[in-house]
Amino acid sequence: MTPTLEEFVDGARVFLESVTADRVRVQPGDGKSRYVLFSGSTQEEIDAAIAYQRAAFDAGYGWISGPVEYGGAGLPSRYEKAFATVERGYAIPSKGPLSVSLGMVAPTLAQFGTDEAKQRWLRGLRRADVIGCQLFSEPAAGSDLAAVRTKATQDSDGGEWRLTGQKVWTTGAHYADVGIILTRTADGPRHRNLTAFAVDMHAPGVEVRPLRQMTGEADFNEVFLTDVRIPDAWRLGEVGQGWSVAIAMLMHERGAIGGSSSGGSGLFRMDDLAAWIVGLGRHEDPAVVQAYARVYSGVTAAKAMRARADAKVKAGGVPGPEMSLGKLALTENLRALSDLVSLALGPNLAADSGRPQSFAWAEFVLSVPGMRIGGGTDEIHRNTVAERSLGLPKDKPAAV
Repeated sequence: MTPTLEEFVDGARVFLESVTADRVRVQPGDGKSRYVLFSGSTQEEIDAAIAYQRAAFDAGYGWISGPVEYGGAGLPSRYEKAFATVERGYAIPSKGPLSVSLGMVAPTLAQFGTDEAKQRWLRGLRRADVIGCQLFSEPAAGSDLAAVRTKATQDSDGGEWRLTGQKVWTTGAHYADVGIILTRTADGPRHRNLTAFAVDMHAPGVEVRPLRQMTGEADFNEVFLTDVRIPDAWRLGEVGQGWSVAIAMLMHERGAIGGSSSGGSGLFRMDDLAAWIVGLGRHEDPAVVQAYARVYSGVTAAKAMRARADAKVKAGGVPGPEMSLGKLALTENLRALSDLVSLALGPNLAADSGRPQSFAWAEFVLSVPGMRIGGGTDEIHRNTVAERSLGLPKDKPAAV
């Protein structure tokens, strides 16, 4: 019997109180905060995220609107939103280590996977028994996603596929169990010569090498594939239709990233920021006040845009430019926040002077430029909005 929404919310509160009773929310100025965006999750953070997700799944909150046959609770999507709203009020572990797995890999596999692939991977992904990653970017492709060189060749009997190539900037590949990979299965025509697969990251021939960032962390990886064999049942969509799978996965990615532009990441808790600025004694500086107002207005606008996009989807519509706009809004809001904390701290940003959170914000400022690239470059998103939504002409190729 389906619980009423009120009963469901009451049960969610009981669950959240039971798993967060010993957790205390980090407060501004306590010296424990870290705001680096590409943080390279520690094993402790990964373990905490996995433990929480498993507890949520076992209690019926890990995949609230998912199909029952694949491990979901089978409840309406409004129950999922209600849980997310209640969950934000509790000090749960960071879901960062599982963001790609839950926000991109699982929904793409659910949309395009065969029944065998769904049975093999979906429940594990949602319960965090399995962690996923995205294998799209390549060293020579830049922002041209369709220019992949990783090849997939099928056996002559139509059975297994053999994958060979290299991927780069793969978030979380060093602790992932399954990846969704975009490959080239024919020489042309462009965009119709690609096929997507689920690939076991522990299979023979898969090698993962971490990439060190300027923050000192290593959240991204190179992935080398040498004659990696996978069954045809792990193919996502039809042969040659990988571009459609890739676009769908990017929409899931941009939706997840765009949600952070309106405060989903926890960085934009405006009351906490205001208390921190007051604690520094910088609240009467007009420049600091103006910078704070810029962040506040950007976050408020992003929330309104996100609400409009959610309403459109709820009404049966298809996400449009809101996904790209959400990513651009996030970039701008992060840049504005970087300007604010740099102005508020001044030289204290660059040295451990004892000022609250100075080191945490230094890490953040260093990591903000990476968001102009992650999840699709700002330039690509602007082109997407200009050409596909506004109908503006494409740029003419540069003269050689």
